[in-house]
Amino acid sequence: MATETSAGAPPFVSHRGRGTALIVAASFCFGSSGVLGKPAMLAGLSPEQVAAVRIGLSALVLLTGVLLFRPGLLRVRKGEWPLLLGFGLLGVAGVQLCYFISASRLPVGIAILLEFTSPVLIALWVRFGRRTKLPGLMWCGIVLAMLGLAMVAQVWAGLRLDALGLLAGLGAAVCSAAYFLLGERGVATRDPIGMVTWGMLIGAVAVCAVAPPWTLPSGVLSAPAEFGRWQPPVWALLVAVALVSTVLAYLIGILALRHLPAAVASVLGLLEPLVATGAAWLLIGEALTWPQLVGAAVLLGGALIVQLNSPGKQQLGEPLPPAPLSRS
Repeated sequence: MATETSAGAPPFVSHRGRGTALIVAASFCFGSSGVLGKPAMLAGLSPEQVAAVRIGLSALVLLTGVLLFRPGLLRVRKGEWPLLLGFGLLGVAGVQLCYFISASRLPVGIAILLEFTSPVLIALWVRFGRRTKLPGLMWCGIVLAMLGLAMVAQVWAGLRLDALGLLAGLGAAVCSAAYFLLGERGVATRDPIGMVTWGMLIGAVAVCAVAPPWTLPSGVLSAPAEFGRWQPPVWALLVAVALVSTVLAYLIGILALRHLPAAVASVLGLLEPLVATGAAWLLIGEALTWPQLVGAAVLLGGALIVQLNSPGKQQLGEPLPPAPLSRS
């Protein structure tokens, strides 16, 4: 499908296969954040410090790139500040802080599954906040997702998950829902790269206020971390989580949305918790129990039904403006 471009430039032609490959690559990048960040926390850094380094480095990289190549993307109209502040504080800082707190106290796979209840929260907001009638299948998806969440948390055993980790994971879901809702509104009038850059900058200021860079223990940064069969220095994992799991993931995801409708991209994005769970099992020895694995499948199935039946979703093949993708 060809779309109009600026005068004198050849028309952009979307390619479904290329978009699919890009969104799969973005899911792998996003899904690596927990398995890269948790060894740094086990080595002695707090979740707040890991989040501060991740967002701070990402903000510096994005800001440098935008200033060099498209500085006009940083212009902000007066009325846009509330949305950008909400996007940065909730959709960037809130998601990262809550996710890393959850991942520090729970297996990475469970932490990201908790975050992926956000489609259910978005659906409930659409129903009760916007007073939009939801299809019956969406309610089935919501019930399935909640049942899967109960199985992952093993509520029959008196809620075997760490209470603070569980609350942080659900907080990540709330912030992730805010990310999508604010992002959906913001990209209608702003370029996504400019919005992501501002979100990272605002998020970096907020998280660095909680965990100032000068409080990072230099001894821990240079210490070896347990990462499967390897023992890289902690600082190398932090650089990787910033460049691979954040900057590269966001950019690949935005490129993918030039080729795929958002409905398709969001469904393929469900690969992320599978990647995170598999990587945590292979690299840091975290495995879920059989009931939790079944619950994970039920939870993801419910989230898939919610996404596929969300009201007003774009039809396949219909051109869309780029929209933000990720969460953790």
